[in-house]
Amino acid sequence: MTRRRLSMACGVAVAAVMAVAAQPAAARPAPTASVRLLSLNDFHGNLEPPSGSSGTAVDETGASVPAGGAAYVAAHLQRLRNRDTLTVAQGDMIGATPLISAAYHDEPSVEFLGKVGVTASAVGNHEFDEGYRELQRIQNGGCHPVDGCSPAGEWKGAAFDYLGANVVKEATGRHVVKPWTIRRINGVQVGFIGVVTKTTPTIVSADGIKGLEFQDEVDAADRAARELKRRGVRSMVLLVHEGDQVPSGQRPDACGVVPGAGTRIARDADPEIDMVLAGHTHQQYVCSVPDPKGRPRLYSSGSSFGRVITQIDFTVDRRSGDVVRSSMKGDNHVVTRDVPADPATEAFVKTWKDRVAEVANKPVGRITADLTRTPTAAGETALGDVIADAQLASMREHGAQIAVMNPGGVRTDLVHKASGSEGDGVVTYGEAFAVQPFSNVMGVASLTGARLDALLEQQWTAAGEKILQPSATLRFTIDRSRPIGDRVSGITVDGAPVDPAATYKVAANNFLLGGGDGFSVFTDDKNPVLGPIDLDAFVAYLGTASPVAPPALDRISGG
Repeated sequence: MTRRRLSMACGVAVAAVMAVAAQPAAARPAPTASVRLLSLNDFHGNLEPPSGSSGTAVDETGASVPAGGAAYVAAHLQRLRNRDTLTVAQGDMIGATPLISAAYHDEPSVEFLGKVGVTASAVGNHEFDEGYRELQRIQNGGCHPVDGCSPAGEWKGAAFDYLGANVVKEATGRHVVKPWTIRRINGVQVGFIGVVTKTTPTIVSADGIKGLEFQDEVDAADRAARELKRRGVRSMVLLVHEGDQVPSGQRPDACGVVPGAGTRIARDADPEIDMVLAGHTHQQYVCSVPDPKGRPRLYSSGSSFGRVITQIDFTVDRRSGDVVRSSMKGDNHVVTRDVPADPATEAFVKTWKDRVAEVANKPVGRITADLTRTPTAAGETALGDVIADAQLASMREHGAQIAVMNPGGVRTDLVHKASGSEGDGVVTYGEAFAVQPFSNVMGVASLTGARLDALLEQQWTAAGEKILQPSATLRFTIDRSRPIGDRVSGITVDGAPVDPAATYKVAANNFLLGGGDGFSVFTDDKNPVLGPIDLDAFVAYLGTASPVAPPALDRISGG
């Protein structure tokens, strides 16, 4: 190169360096990247605004305000979203859903979640209500193997990833859905891990999860965190379908949790995990807990039924790729109905409401007064009794002598006042479905009197109590002052004291027959006689016994 060319080249280089130096500081990449997460949990397919106590939430002032509904969820998400936002969920987004969603195997709800930008969701226990193969169909697409395609045509699959790091096949150890997923936002990577409560086998029907193992949530989360770290991901979020209880009436951004299963996971999970977004207990809270290294970790939950959206803002160090823990801020926003509803979502919901209206509005029976889930001191409820009577009636032809109903399977009250144009006291199919939405199968198990006694003693565990609702042919006395395992006495069947050596035919749904809610005595009978769907039994009883009056609450005595 000649001296003249060298001089010119040096001049250009110097000019370039001077031009870079002269750039304003704002043009240089920021050392951190801002990220916003918006999350939902336990939506349970509430496309329409939920009613009654399920349709209100305690706001920041402590007032109870109307909340929820897909069109309002969409509106609030739009208001809260910025260009650096990811939307996620913590399970039970489907299952135990209103008829508008359940009639089409929850495809409408999953489509809605995709439309509002959900990118990843932990599986909840209710995602397994129709079995894990149905969950895989919802994830991957295809028409229902029995009912075929919905009015919308062939199902294309969820637009987001279901995550279940602790759900594997026993035979192979392979995951049923993805354990984790990675998203890139504002130039940084964020890893999401999903786990579901390890108690799932005790709270869903055994047939649908046969051959699956639900591993410890912390162990599975730690394995996933190590895998993400090997892939260079240092910002991690744990989406967990498990949580804790809080005091009644707690404001959305308070903590106040009673430490339990959720807190254990939030405290013990791998310290590489920066925050834990929870669900399952339908509570609202925003907490900070120490991770195993003593660093603060955000731990939150956002109520249920689309009544609260959790917003988490934080920054990520661009050099290390890790979350700046001191930047984390959580805020639970109540999905109020005092804002304009999203019109596109309103139209979407109306389409599905119109499609299901003919089925939902069909009268199936009459009641003389409200049938509620309000318990006596002993734990007996009017609606639970009526359902048990209906189940006994449905299984009489199979020899059933008594029936029991799990209280958690009774999802809402039956009210006398008309919900539409059907008239007061008229029960529609949609209302009956709302009470019993799980499509469990009825069955009859044979138990000795001694084992029936043992079954009733299983109403209490160290975790609490679940009082079985009895048919009119079964009576017993409870005494909570006595030790667990010795609280039931005075058992009668058709008015006669139970003979410990005699065999009795007990009707129940297949959730209980499979040992659900800890009632393992039912599994003594390996081949129970099966009958109709529980909802069909309930609907048939409402028609034949119409009008149905609230029964005298005298089947369980004591307290």
